[in-house]
Amino acid sequence: MANDLFGGLGDFLGGIAKSVVPKDTPEGKLLNAQSDLSDLRKQEDELLLEIGRAAYEQNPSEWPQDERLKLIQSNIAAAQATLDAAKQEQEQAEAAKQAETEKGQCPNCGHTNPDGVKFCQECGTPLAVTGPKHCTSCGAELAPGARFCGGCGAKQGE
Repeated sequence: MANDLFGGLGDFLGGIAKSVVPKDTPEGKLLNAQSDLSDLRKQEDELLLEIGRAAYEQNPSEWPQDERLKLIQSNIAAAQATLDAAKQEQEQAEAAKQAETEKGQCPNCGHTNPDGVKFCQECGTPLAVTGPKHCTSCGAELAPGARFCGGCGAKQGE
């Protein structure tokens, strides 16, 4: 990863230098030759990596590094499982927090507020809007912000 970072930085700086230094000067010629050489070595490394992968895939047990590679791949799988478990744990914690908020519990201070309260009565934090409201008279589901029930016409408290 450090090679990627510094290689990328070198490519970036080289690109800037190539655009600033005139090509027909000795410095420009040197910079262009170094840049060309670096690009060609990068292409060579990529090709050798591709060849190595293909050769290994043909007969993995032929290579003395096979056991070490299997260990690394096992460690990668374990790290991926740890990452997946951490993501799942985070999602569950967020869902639990959302469920508590929907019950009227403040996500900031933990105070339990009565139903219908839009802001925490302890600290003033906005609370999540709970599910649909129902008519106090007939129990029909009310449209958001409705002052009267669409089913029975009863006035609703605010």
